[in-house]
Amino acid sequence: MTALGSYNDFHHNFMKDCLLLACCNSGTSLYAGFVIFSVLGFMAHDQGIPISEVAEKGPGLAFIAYPKAISQMGGTWAQGIFSVCFFMMIIMLGIGSQFVGVEGFVTAVVDVVPQYLRVGYRRQVFVAIVTAISYLIGLSMVTNGGMFVFQLFDYYSASGMCLLWVCFFECIAVAWVSPGIGQWMFDIRTMLGYNINGFWRYWLPICWSYLTPLLTMSILVSYFVNYEPLTYNKTYLYPLWAQMFGWVLALTSMLAIPGYFIYWQTTRAISASEMANIPLEIVNEKEKVVRSQEDNASSPQDVSVLVN
Repeated sequence: MTALGSYNDFHHNFMKDCLLLACCNSGTSLYAGFVIFSVLGFMAHDQGIPISEVAEKGPGLAFIAYPKAISQMGGTWAQGIFSVCFFMMIIMLGIGSQFVGVEGFVTAVVDVVPQYLRVGYRRQVFVAIVTAISYLIGLSMVTNGGMFVFQLFDYYSASGMCLLWVCFFECIAVAWVSPGIGQWMFDIRTMLGYNINGFWRYWLPICWSYLTPLLTMSILVSYFVNYEPLTYNKTYLYPLWAQMFGWVLALTSMLAIPGYFIYWQTTRAISASEMANIPLEIVNEKEKVVRSQEDNASSPQDVSVLVN
């Protein structure tokens, strides 16, 4: 969302977009829940087994349970319509998720080293390399054992603890580290062109500073406390080497946040120590030059000079 939002105008009313996106996301989840669990309830009643035994959570729910329910509709026109709509939805979700994932990663890397990737067609070449690597990784997920590879990536690196970890530190960085919740609200007012009043003026800082970090960390702690080794279809237990590979995938993204924080603090400390060794006369001279430049920039220029 940060990468895609960076393409908006500076004074774009992103508050409406955020509220609309949150409502659409929650509404879609509720609607999908009604659809999926009504189908699971029908299948459990038809087979005479508990709902928990109909299908396992994860990819089996979307690619096994629901298509099986559609096949039980019989040779009617509804079966064809629902089949086309369901698999078109899966395709659209996949394409949309891929666009957002690639664009978010590419934008972040390009913003870090713009002097290298914003020259000529280097950005396009970098995007081609990223998509080619993603394609090769995706090929391993459409083989005979592809579902095992897919669930390994999905369980450890694409959802769950990684997302909760990132959301927690994102809120901490914005609200408590830099720029701070006060400066953050001031920047929002500058972008929108008006003050956020009423309910949202107090609710947003409380959410970003307290509620969201507390909620994400509570879910993350509960996840680790109730952690169970990855299994497929409740029968196949992934071997130890596969679980270790999954934890490597997870820690690659999770440890990058505290790792960069340590690097940032270290570089700041080194810069501060170097500034302390500069003679005071040089520092005062630099301050005089900066102040004189600011005074010249703020003072009105002579009209004759402008004319000449």
